[in-house]
Amino acid sequence: MTIGQIILVGTADTKAAEIGFLYEILVAGGASVRRVDVSTRPSARNYEVTPEDVAQYHPDGPSAVLGLADRGVAVTAMGAAFAAFCTASQPGIAAVIGLGGGGGTSIVAAGMRALPYGIPKVLISTLASGDVAPYVDVSDIMMVPSVTDIAGLNRLSRVILSNAAQALLGMIAAPATPSVDDKPAVGLSMFGVTTPSVTQTAELLRDRFDCLVFHATGTGGRAMERLAADGVLSGMIDTTLTEVADLLVGGVLPAGQDRLDVVAQTRMPWIGSLGALDMVNFWAPETVPDRFADRLFYHHNPNVTLMRTTPSECAQIGAWIATKLNACDGPVRLLIPLGGVSALDTPDGPFRDPEASEALIAALRDTLHQTDNRKIIDTPHHINDPAFSALAAEVYAETFTAIAKD
Repeated sequence: MTIGQIILVGTADTKAAEIGFLYEILVAGGASVRRVDVSTRPSARNYEVTPEDVAQYHPDGPSAVLGLADRGVAVTAMGAAFAAFCTASQPGIAAVIGLGGGGGTSIVAAGMRALPYGIPKVLISTLASGDVAPYVDVSDIMMVPSVTDIAGLNRLSRVILSNAAQALLGMIAAPATPSVDDKPAVGLSMFGVTTPSVTQTAELLRDRFDCLVFHATGTGGRAMERLAADGVLSGMIDTTLTEVADLLVGGVLPAGQDRLDVVAQTRMPWIGSLGALDMVNFWAPETVPDRFADRLFYHHNPNVTLMRTTPSECAQIGAWIATKLNACDGPVRLLIPLGGVSALDTPDGPFRDPEASEALIAALRDTLHQTDNRKIIDTPHHINDPAFSALAAEVYAETFTAIAKD
């Protein structure tokens, strides 16, 4: 039984044996397989898609990919070409499985990241036991450690490759049931110190909206905004903007410089707040840069260290956020919880700092250009107070309903 077309990708000039092994398993499992060779050097393999075919998809043509003396440049270019190939071929792709060392992993991951969420993506890599963030980014790639190098089949690599192939076949044979939820989707940003707030807001809205909660760890915010750009989300309740603090101060969970740009581009309703802007995130204490040695810290756990933002940093953060929101012509409502912005910012909390809070709020008020469609809403409540959650849910529902009527 044919399950669907699988893209099997790798650099055939060095990984032909492994590609062939995977191919036999997938075909035996009933799949229609399209082998894609992303070698940057001639491989002379009779695959369905050759390096020359892939290179045609590079915006500057094949000469920007093939025949280059600098392998690093060639790998980067082939990755861009394979990403364009996957985008163009996406309607006919049921799943993707690939393998590689350093260069191959980079190329294959670039193509996988270009595909929509939900399409199965399995990448067997020599790099899978390390920091995979540069390869996975905000996608749903599943990386499998190859354990041994991908340099010829052996008793262990056969098992690893077989397991990966069978896992992919299982994903295709028993795909997730398509959602029948026709409620509009809303993205919410949450952090540990704003969990009560966002959880309560989501519960108040679930009967009317499909609530997708994202962990504000840099990748979480970017994933939420990617779904907004793709049209999956109808709006955002951006309670937790702590990624901006990490971006501007130098923490380990930063947003990109394009954070909030999608709000301007889509004009979708945005209800936001100041969640966890009282902190910058680092890993274990020894990872904190020396320049911050005299700062106020809270040790969340042995591997996470939180640093209190100063008044000057808060002023910078507030101005940055307001400047971004000034570019938004859609409905924007910025809720300011005067009672505190995180679980650590309470009357007796370790991060209570009235001067820093006042600097943040003053910068927002001074910089944000308020209009009928772009407003600041003050609330005396703490961000984790049920009354704040109720306000956020009420404002979002009212704003969304008003747009729907228009």
